[in-house]
Amino acid sequence: MKIEGLDELQRKLTSLSDKAKELDGTHSVSMSDLLTPDFVSRHTRFENVENFLQAGGFSCGSQAEFEAIPEDKLDAFIRSVSSFASWQEMLGAAGQEWAASKLGL
Repeated sequence: MKIEGLDELQRKLTSLSDKAKELDGTHSVSMSDLLTPDFVSRHTRFENVENFLQAGGFSCGSQAEFEAIPEDKLDAFIRSVSSFASWQEMLGAAGQEWAASKLGL
């Protein structure tokens, strides 16, 4: 009995393994790469992260302004407009989607 397609499967597995090695370790990913318009619009009623943050009354003109936002206020807003319980939960989900896209899944 001859099984066809094993060469293609091997190529795909090798490619997946190579991509996984690239993701190994710690990565610095920008908020815009994590909270893409697609992610934000699927999980909130907003079309992008800028509109999302603006609707919450958060000023984010700089990294320092964003870091000054009280996390409890951000968490409360996230709970009110999404199914996430916190900012960290939302970032975690976005990170999982980012990693899956980098793996080609």
